Amino acid sequence: MTTPNHTIAVLIAAYNASAFIARAITSALREPEVSQVFVIDDASKDNTVDVARRCDDGSGRLHIIAQSLNAGPAAARNMALPLVTAEWVTVLDADDFYLPGRMAGLLKYTDGYDFVADDMWKVPEDRVDGPRTRLLPDDYALPRDIDFCKFVDSNVTRRGTNRAELGFIKPLMRTSFLRQHHLQYQPHMRLGEDFELYARALGHGARMKLVPAQGYVSVVRPNSLSGNHSEKDLLNLRDCDEKLLQDLPLDTYDRQALQSHYRSVDCRYQWRMLINAVKARHIGAAVKCFLRPWPVPLYLCERLLEQFYQRTIGRKI
Repeated sequence: MTTPNHTIAVLIAAYNASAFIARAITSALREPEVSQVFVIDDASKDNTVDVARRCDDGSGRLHIIAQSLNAGPAAARNMALPLVTAEWVTVLDADDFYLPGRMAGLLKYTDGYDFVADDMWKVPEDRVDGPRTRLLPDDYALPRDIDFCKFVDSNVTRRGTNRAELGFIKPLMRTSFLRQHHLQYQPHMRLGEDFELYARALGHGARMKLVPAQGYVSVVRPNSLSGNHSEKDLLNLRDCDEKLLQDLPLDTYDRQALQSHYRSVDCRYQWRMLINAVKARHIGAAVKCFLRPWPVPLYLCERLLEQFYQRTIGRKI
């Protein structure tokens, strides 16, 4: 049995997830500390809702919300946030699942913290029961406290280094902290919505602890939303940094970290725009990409050299 101080709500946004949603729901309901599981169907075209309903274990913890219009995972999660009565709330992607005991493991670290996250196990879609790899680099010592600067900097892409990618973590979040600071997901973001929420919370003073893997299994799928994003998705992720700079009382190091993240995402965005311009034979648009602030011009030149190598020299080897 759970106690009022150790209850957890799990939010599962789902779209066309009938093939794997049962695994996610079952793994959440299996955790005795979980008092609420919200499945928010984002206007699926398959029978995701029917499959979810069949997972009900009769405990009264499973709640299904069916949306009539597809709005993305951020908007879907926001539908359930006001309904949370548990002390903690967390997200489970519909294609991922928990190993038994994850919640009990995380709760051991919650004293004095508003966010508690663990390293994640990654498995390929065709071998979910096979060998696992860690999300975080092997030399990333845990447990450790994560502040705003460390969090944002971990998501900056740098050539030759393995970033920690803390934007992918799925922490327990103290419900009262989210409500005190009126925090929710940015509904227009379909990429990096977790990054934006965590950064905004840390900017408001949230205390975050990162601990060794407790049992979140991330299933790597080639057609996942995070792996197939549009130029608009990248643009929204880049521009959320500007909004955070405007809204949050940040020190010099925090602002520099955000600016580095902005430039990192802008590099990827401008590369996509350059490809589109070349395909459209739009010389002006292509040149405009190189006129962005440093390091965008260098990044574009490096990518062009990589493409040249792959298409000429690499093909002959």
